Amino acid sequence: MSCYEIIDPRFGDLIDPVAFLETLHTGNRWAEGPVYFADLRTLVWSDIPNDRMLRWDEETGAVSLFRGNVANPNGSTRDREGRLVTCMQGERRVVRTEWDGSITVLADSFEGKRLNSPNDVVVKSDGSVWFTDPNYGIISDYVGRRADQEQSGCRVYRIDPQSGCVTVVADDFSMPNGLAFSPDEKTLYIADSGYLTDRSAPHHVRSFDVAGDRLVNSRVFAEISPGIPDGFRIDIAGNLWISAWDGVQCHTPAGELIGKILVPEMVANVAFGGARHNRLFITATTSVYAVFLNVRGLKYPFRT
Repeated sequence: MSCYEIIDPRFGDLIDPVAFLETLHTGNRWAEGPVYFADLRTLVWSDIPNDRMLRWDEETGAVSLFRGNVANPNGSTRDREGRLVTCMQGERRVVRTEWDGSITVLADSFEGKRLNSPNDVVVKSDGSVWFTDPNYGIISDYVGRRADQEQSGCRVYRIDPQSGCVTVVADDFSMPNGLAFSPDEKTLYIADSGYLTDRSAPHHVRSFDVAGDRLVNSRVFAEISPGIPDGFRIDIAGNLWISAWDGVQCHTPAGELIGKILVPEMVANVAFGGARHNRLFITATTSVYAVFLNVRGLKYPFRT
């Protein structure tokens, strides 16, 4: 049975009709934050309630513990030096893993008050770090540590690459979640998943024009249904591969839904990887899946 739902013929050009959805691992409580290391041929992801990060070896298929007791890690990415940057939801901070294994805290507060619970993160080619800060990790002991909210809202922040200064770039979200830059970095897409805890709140992806260290010209890019948009990634043609409750939805740069990868569990996040960067890794509730596509994903902005 095909794992694809073709809504528009253009989706057919992005998929391989003989490629199928593979289950790489199961046994998580809530799989999130996949990040691919091409240099190690390894996928790392978070299992938030189990307070651990796991890794899958592409050559052997073996799964092992990458890091345990790490304060409910959520979204991750790699910076310009290839270092791992992770949202530690339980510790309410964004951290970077250095090459020697030590941890550098990039952000844990704003204006003297603790962050809510950083959720997802991206790094721009200039080295700036952009992250979302909903309150999921402080309203529950399941995926974080229940605590009082110190910030007055759930915002999107930018960390300056030179000064390390943390600034607000968007403050009108219900629950900002996944985010990603367009191929030319002129647009930043940000998911609002407020509908998860409030059925009157948004379940859409918004887009912004990037004006240096600011975001301007906000508009709704696409409404996501069923469920909510969570994490997403973008391919080299600018299409967005967005997580949803029925699988991964593919939207064109104009916001048109053209097809879906149907997944038997609620999807939380995705990441491109593999030898040709055309393999989409999918974290979905208890399991990690993968499927080969006929398009390549954007790579991390490593230095050249």
